Amino acid sequence: MNSKTLWNDNWYFAKTALGVNWEDRTLWEREMQPADLPHDWLIYDTKNLYEDSIGWYRKKFVYSASGVKRAGEAAQENLREQSNSVAGNACTTCDERVILRFEGVYMDSSIYINGVCLGDWKYGYSTFDWDITDSLREGENEVALRVVFQAPNSRWYSGAGIYRDVWMIRLPETHIPLDGIYTSSVETENGYNLTIDTELKWGTDNGNYALEYCLYYTGDSKSSAETASREIFRVKQPLDGGQEKTSVTIPVDNPRKWDITDPYLYELQVCLWRDMLRENGSAETIGNSASQRTEQQPVHETNSRELCQEEHLRIGFRTMQFDPVRGFLLNGRKVRLNGACDHHDLGALGAAFHKEAMRRKFKLMRSMGVNALRTSHNMPAVEVMELADEMGFLVLSEAFDMWEMAKNPYDYARFFKDWMEKDVRSWIRRDRNHPSVIMWSIGNEIPDTHADAHGQEITGSLIAAVRKWDYRNVAPVTIGSNYMPWENAQKCADIVKLAGYNYAEKYYEEHHKKYPDWIIYGSETSSVVQSRGIYHFPLDRATLIEADEQCSALGNSTTSWAAKNTEYCIIMDRDTPYSCGQFIWTAIDYIGEPTPYQTKNSYFGQMDTAGFPKDSYYLFRAEWTDVKKDPMVHVYPYWDFNQGQQVDVRITSNAPEVELFVNGVSQGRRQIDHEKGTVLQPSWKVPYVPGSICAVAYDETGREIARQERHSFGNTDHYVLKANKTTLRADGEDMIFLEIAAEDKDGHPVENASDYVRVTVDGAGRLVGLDNGDSTDYDAYKGTVRKLFQGKLLAMIAAKTIPGEIRVTVEDAWTATVSMTDETGAETATAVVETPDNTAAAGHRTATVTLQAVEAPIRPGVCATEENREYPPAFVDPGFVPVRKLEMSAPYMRLTPEKPYVLLHTRIYPMEATDRKLLWSITDASGIPSPVAKLEELEDGESIRITGVSDGSFQVRCMTCNGTTNIKMISQLDFAVEGMGRTFHSPYEPVAGISYVGSFGGDVSRGVENSAGTDKAQPTGLVYEALDFGEFGSDEITLSIFANDNDPHRIQIWKGEPEESGSGTQGTLVGEITYQKPGIWEVFQPDTFVLPRRLKGVTKLTIVSEDKIFLKEFHFTRQEKAYARLSALTDGVTYGDSFVRTGDAVEQIGNNVSFEFTDMNFGEAGTDSIVICGRTPLQQNTIQLRFTDGATQVLPFPHSEEYRELRFPLERVTGEQNVTFVFLPGCNFDFKWFRFEKSGSEE
Repeated sequence: MNSKTLWNDNWYFAKTALGVNWEDRTLWEREMQPADLPHDWLIYDTKNLYEDSIGWYRKKFVYSASGVKRAGEAAQENLREQSNSVAGNACTTCDERVILRFEGVYMDSSIYINGVCLGDWKYGYSTFDWDITDSLREGENEVALRVVFQAPNSRWYSGAGIYRDVWMIRLPETHIPLDGIYTSSVETENGYNLTIDTELKWGTDNGNYALEYCLYYTGDSKSSAETASREIFRVKQPLDGGQEKTSVTIPVDNPRKWDITDPYLYELQVCLWRDMLRENGSAETIGNSASQRTEQQPVHETNSRELCQEEHLRIGFRTMQFDPVRGFLLNGRKVRLNGACDHHDLGALGAAFHKEAMRRKFKLMRSMGVNALRTSHNMPAVEVMELADEMGFLVLSEAFDMWEMAKNPYDYARFFKDWMEKDVRSWIRRDRNHPSVIMWSIGNEIPDTHADAHGQEITGSLIAAVRKWDYRNVAPVTIGSNYMPWENAQKCADIVKLAGYNYAEKYYEEHHKKYPDWIIYGSETSSVVQSRGIYHFPLDRATLIEADEQCSALGNSTTSWAAKNTEYCIIMDRDTPYSCGQFIWTAIDYIGEPTPYQTKNSYFGQMDTAGFPKDSYYLFRAEWTDVKKDPMVHVYPYWDFNQGQQVDVRITSNAPEVELFVNGVSQGRRQIDHEKGTVLQPSWKVPYVPGSICAVAYDETGREIARQERHSFGNTDHYVLKANKTTLRADGEDMIFLEIAAEDKDGHPVENASDYVRVTVDGAGRLVGLDNGDSTDYDAYKGTVRKLFQGKLLAMIAAKTIPGEIRVTVEDAWTATVSMTDETGAETATAVVETPDNTAAAGHRTATVTLQAVEAPIRPGVCATEENREYPPAFVDPGFVPVRKLEMSAPYMRLTPEKPYVLLHTRIYPMEATDRKLLWSITDASGIPSPVAKLEELEDGESIRITGVSDGSFQVRCMTCNGTTNIKMISQLDFAVEGMGRTFHSPYEPVAGISYVGSFGGDVSRGVENSAGTDKAQPTGLVYEALDFGEFGSDEITLSIFANDNDPHRIQIWKGEPEESGSGTQGTLVGEITYQKPGIWEVFQPDTFVLPRRLKGVTKLTIVSEDKIFLKEFHFTRQEKAYARLSALTDGVTYGDSFVRTGDAVEQIGNNVSFEFTDMNFGEAGTDSIVICGRTPLQQNTIQLRFTDGATQVLPFPHSEEYRELRFPLERVTGEQNVTFVFLPGCNFDFKWFRFEKSGSEE
């Protein structure tokens, strides 16, 4: 009889440097420590999450023909009960195979049994099996794994180790191989035809075998037939010896369909029997109705047969269709894929898989309206598929993020050619029976598809590999591509026909017409970045990079390649009827890929890594949920800013009308057209005053159906604990997720609290993770002390294997005074202490909640010993009190000649805050330094004097590093200067790309380092005003650009604006340049160009790019006139009448023509040569060069049909001079430019 036993217990682990091998056993064995599986060894050091290292795992166990036990237990004991085998007669007449299944090991692992290496498995995401039978010996055995992690090997945090379950599987010698049962169903007039394909591996015995198939109803039966008996059919199928695969098709009358609204599952039991007496005939139906079932034979006991193997699958009946015009249909109705992409880490748990943490993820996604999951960009844990089946999620299962062309030096591309087919086999065979699977994705953003025709060959090979194991087309093959504008990528998409677009909604309509047989959907959309509870004002100014390394949750932080805002991806998908839907990037933040910074985790999610919703979560919930079933309204931001500060207030709701109140006064109602509208989040600009803001939602009749109110708040007075449930199963695997929040003395949430707390779990539970969602916080996930981020912290509490009380205590981390506790057994517990307005709570703030662990079955092989331990804070000393708020105040915020300056004071909350050093700056709305005003710090360290310089608006920013080396908090207040004159900007200092005042043509995006991104599809102009070049000016510009390719990029420089800008004026084209450098991702490379014309005076400048570039900054070279390249046409005064002005030269210079250039200061070193660009038809044209001091030097310019640059030596000239070029009678010369060279310059 077969058995399958969880094998996660009694493992030991050690970590070594790269280069350590099996032969160096003494090096790693002496470091061995017990380890709970699943295990991610990198998550424990948050400051070194990508450490190059090798992980060594070892487990000892005793093997005998009767069973397997861990080392130290009696080998002679009958271990059948411990191996979790199914009841029945043991197959004692045949030998067995012992197999270890590893659900996931990251990555590049080697397995050793009793010191012998059986082989390697390279990919970190695919399930793999090792048949260890022939390497076993009676008595004690040892299994060891060597796992190599070498970075960079991924674009996100992968984790490292045996991070998913391990199983020991025992099979009879003749058996159904692992994942050898394949089900598919086809809808018929009366229900479904269920086809079951079963593979077989034969041993050496000559017995007669048969398969038996039984289908059962599972729980939550709704019909009387289901209630009467669980069994639907039982079919027996005799086998021929050596038969490698068999197939049977069985009709199922009108089964209850699996659907996202009703994810009903059936249980399929497949038994392999060894018959003592061979029966003739083919498949025999033993029972398929109530009357037939009364004559059935028992499954487990018979005098004529022996049960060798029993397998159980949960299957569902569903019909799906992808249509180029109608999109995706499930069970005959159109279903819009409101999908989300999801990486595999679980926040504070790292990559180590916990089913209950994933269940919580699914629940959180469901709450915002998500109905589909994309497993980005790899095969998921098998439990993800099980949960999707159970909870009604559609799954786009994805396999690879790279093929043969690497994205990182040590990624899977190293192994793809040799391992692709093995990994596809593992992937498809394991998951093909899940009704939740709707697509197999063979790749994400694969550069091979764009590079050349070989990408199409690989595409074909991958499709063939998928179809080899899903030959009945349970799900179609797709690919997610960000290369859709290019021909080769379109050819790959044309092979699969089911085309996933990454951030390319703009091409939907064009490609829908061009490829009418394609099914189109958004495989990756959105990528708007935001930090929970962080707001960078104003809303109407895009802001990506800020000093605090956070992204604005207002919706104005957007990446260059992604949606303009969250509404954009919702509207684009909504208004494309033929699209199947979209998968947003992402529902929940993940560790790694912290665009646009170099911090810890991503900013893309609608929830942070702790699962706390950001404001954008509510927008998706508003658009993806039914107002009739669940009316909702959400107003943001929180309400605690500087008095008089202009605050953008936004409301999201699934209702058709909303209204904003400030301190009870209506600010007006706004309509939301969810079907056709382009404004899905109405906004108001409101000056901050303490009190409250309230959003009210109304239905189409004007009846109030939802409201939310947010209050101003003070410092933390007490903590509030809220658990997602109050009891857990004492099975070692269940979890409770406890939200820790701060409230002030009035019971209002302190939504910017950052208090350090200590979390203690006593009794029948274990603290296994602390997470606040802050990408800039490097305190340990696995510690006991963590700070709140924007008022919240999540504690993850796991079960032990004993029932009893679980007591969770949350208290101030550093103080040790007498606790004041309001203890209850309810889901929330708080300690309330009255405090002054700007002090921390008196005494020791403590909150306690009591939970229960109830007795439950424990799976053999569960390991439940790990608990969080004490770690020091990453950057501060114990006792540190963070700044919560910087409150700025000034008597007035408009500077005029009558009031040219103002004193501004900052109050630090709470007053006990440790770091009291404040940093100040004056910027524009984008955070770029502004010349409009200047500041002077005063002696008290908390005040500044602001003086107006020129007209314009500006922000005063007050900042703190909060005990670290980087800015952690920005407070801002808006000011204006009037009546002090115009503001001019120096082009000789860096001008930020994002500081443009206007744009035209294509869309402009904000990139990293305050860069401006131009459009890929059409020319884009960026307009910069009031650049003061001075009287002499400059013709040399340096552009700092990032272009993600090696191609030439044509750029125009205009004085003023071109006609196509729509400004109504026609500027002057100063020059056309070509920028071309090897592309390095997000590295800005400067290049300098000399323009044909010099820019002078106060000028409006326009930079026009024909395609996609990111302009970080530009500046002009401040030139010394005496040594600059001066134009004969524009930089001097011309006397005489025998010459002709052309586009860039003075030509046909004849008798008595002079060119005078004034204010030429050659300095003390002086000049000893000159370069002249000209030509003459004469044998030689003599030019006289005269200086103010009376000196004259003669320059003989030889014959030239084309313009030439010739250098002439000079007697040294020094000091201030006027220079005159004199052309005497008989001259015939064309003159473009000249340049003096400093004495000693090389030719």
